[in-house]
Amino acid sequence: MSELIMPAAEREAFLAEPHIGVLTIARPGGRPPLASPIWYEYEPGGAVVINVGRGSVKARLAEAAGVASLTVQTEALPYRFVTVGGPVVITAADDATRRRIAGRYLPAEMVDGYLTSADASDMVTLRLTPSSWHSNDYSRVM
Repeated sequence: MSELIMPAAEREAFLAEPHIGVLTIARPGGRPPLASPIWYEYEPGGAVVINVGRGSVKARLAEAAGVASLTVQTEALPYRFVTVGGPVVITAADDATRRRIAGRYLPAEMVDGYLTSADASDMVTLRLTPSSWHSNDYSRVM
């Protein structure tokens, strides 16, 4: 095992932090995959939860592919990243989940305004269950 690889507990804790993630989903026909920045939530041992528009390219591709990957990273030294991949299940979005995710990324006074910008009925929730992990933590060698 490379000395850069995070132990399981560390990579799960890192993924649980509120990083901007990049969701990647395959496209058909040999086209490049979709890679899109997203907000998410994750509790160690659970699924990565992402809300997207019901008719969005992300939702359509996730439904067709049935799998996706997510990368989160730090943008300053020492660099760290975690990438997870696995099956995706799509469910109806609910206000409580939308509120929790928005609250991870926005100041409390902005959450209500953000939530009113899109009706929950126009959203779906992607639940990505990590089945593969890749990580590096460069603080281990610096």
